[in-house]
Amino acid sequence: MRVTINEIKEMKAKKEKIVMLTAYDYSTAKLVDEAGIPLILVGDSLGMVMLGYESTIPVTMDEMIHHTKAVVRGAKRALVVGDMPFMTYHTIVSDALRNAARFIQEGGAQAVKLEGGVTVAETVKRIVDCGIPVMGHIGLTPQSIHQLGGYKVQGKTPEVAERLLRDAQALEQAGAFSVVLELVPAPLSRLITQKLRIPTIGIGAGADCDGQVQVVSDLLGLFSDFVPKHAKQYARLAGAIKTALADYVAEVKAGKFPTPEHSSTMDESLLEQLARA
Repeated sequence: MRVTINEIKEMKAKKEKIVMLTAYDYSTAKLVDEAGIPLILVGDSLGMVMLGYESTIPVTMDEMIHHTKAVVRGAKRALVVGDMPFMTYHTIVSDALRNAARFIQEGGAQAVKLEGGVTVAETVKRIVDCGIPVMGHIGLTPQSIHQLGGYKVQGKTPEVAERLLRDAQALEQAGAFSVVLELVPAPLSRLITQKLRIPTIGIGAGADCDGQVQVVSDLLGLFSDFVPKHAKQYARLAGAIKTALADYVAEVKAGKFPTPEHSSTMDESLLEQLARA
């Protein structure tokens, strides 16, 4: 049985910390799932860490569905959340409903995530009313990076802090089962967490959120372009991979790989006729 949104909400009530991690492919999703992590986000961050885009903005629905299907095949227990890409839920509600449904029907996800607060609350409500669980996302919203003027902490002024609290409450009232707080000052995250009945999941938002989410490529030290301040590298696999690749190149060039151990044999007498031909 997969983890349900009710189980996630109950974790807040029990004061049990919620762990969430991104995944973008079958093999990684399988490892994340086997680690017992209950929430997997197929984030549009795949645009940067998997596809090499400069931001999340170019990511398309087809790309998201492609990766979501792979993650769902790899994860058997975790609740998989599909990240709705830029401008796939901002124009008209019917587009938002259609795209959210694609994540569930085609991608096999169990929920979707939308960026924004008050401005998308009505859309969130309509999606939830159709039976699709929604995770909110406020604070730094990467799809609005040009409007925000860069990857900056959000909520340091009284005006923005008040707006973020209203955004979080609007998402809760609209039926979201949880909300991501990204790059929000820790004291403000604590207040929002206390005010909401639904779980908050932080990324660069302090330890008082009900849960934490990280980009798996940052956590494993795979993405070497830059390391966000909020990310902790629990491994540095980029260096290990480079070493392994260098060893492979050296052994092939030196004729040390493959060895008989990595090859198959046969009755060579069967080749005598071919050799005489």
